[in-house]
Amino acid sequence: MAKILLVEDDAGLSRMIRDWLLLDHHQLEMAPDGKDGLEKLRFYKYDLVILDWTLPQMSGIQVLQEMRKLGLDTPVIMLTGRNTIPDKEEGFDAGADDYLTKPFRMKELSARLRALLRRPTALVDEVLHFGDLFVDRGTYKVTKGGVEIKLLPTEYALLEFLMRHPNQVFTQEALLDRVWSSQSDATSNALTTCVKRLRKKIDSENQESLIQTVYGVGYKLELSSRNEG
Repeated sequence: MAKILLVEDDAGLSRMIRDWLLLDHHQLEMAPDGKDGLEKLRFYKYDLVILDWTLPQMSGIQVLQEMRKLGLDTPVIMLTGRNTIPDKEEGFDAGADDYLTKPFRMKELSARLRALLRRPTALVDEVLHFGDLFVDRGTYKVTKGGVEIKLLPTEYALLEFLMRHPNQVFTQEALLDRVWSSQSDATSNALTTCVKRLRKKIDSENQESLIQTVYGVGYKLELSSRNEG
């Protein structure tokens, strides 16, 4: 599951991409113009950006150039009807990672996204593991000690994110930003409730929780000496 920003002014195409990527279990946010897309990129973090070339307010190239000036290395795939070599060179020179010419098939978009998300700066392993806890990102199957665990979508998203960043401490604000949609009204109470439910499902009895609370800061996924033993 990746958190993706789609910047596209064609409402029909946006809906098609949204529906397709939701079926692919991604979290998708949308911006209808370049200015709105850049504002979202300034304040929120994404795993990948799908960026149309021709946009109101700011062009896709301008958005891309501003992104890179801000030091944002988020992978970007450009969508455009332009297909000449000079056009592609302009896009790549501005910092695009890939280029998809309209019209395109949704399966091709998925393939391009998977390729970009496999890069070290994004999502890496298809199967994540932490101790005896395994998450198969291909099938969205979670097992612990070989036994499958059923998770709600938000529980899965939180666990996957923590497993991609083991032993790192994240504030509540950072987790709300990375796991919940930026348009949602989720609060720290929603995160606390999600953590409690997740702990009940993944923790073993008489052992310290895998999701540890760092008081005054946030949470981290870590194996304690008791868990390792």
